[in-house]
Amino acid sequence: MNKILVLIALGALLAFGAALNYHFILMDNNEIKVLKKTELSIDKTLVDARGTKRLQLILDPVLVKAGVKDVIRNAVE
Repeated sequence: MNKILVLIALGALLAFGAALNYHFILMDNNEIKVLKKTELSIDKTLVDARGTKRLQLILDPVLVKAGVKDVIRNAVE
């Protein structure tokens, strides 16, 4: 029982760490791109970049610092 609780706690810790450190961007072809965040926060962990929402991403300073312009440029090419 203790091993199960430790594994659950470890899994939750890893998931929370990923949410703090990475942006997960959903692209048009249901592909997920991962960008390293420039600062620790929960904001903009999962970002939808399908369709016309790309312009909003390019205008977001947090995502621009993380390098979203390069990801979108490579996805369009």
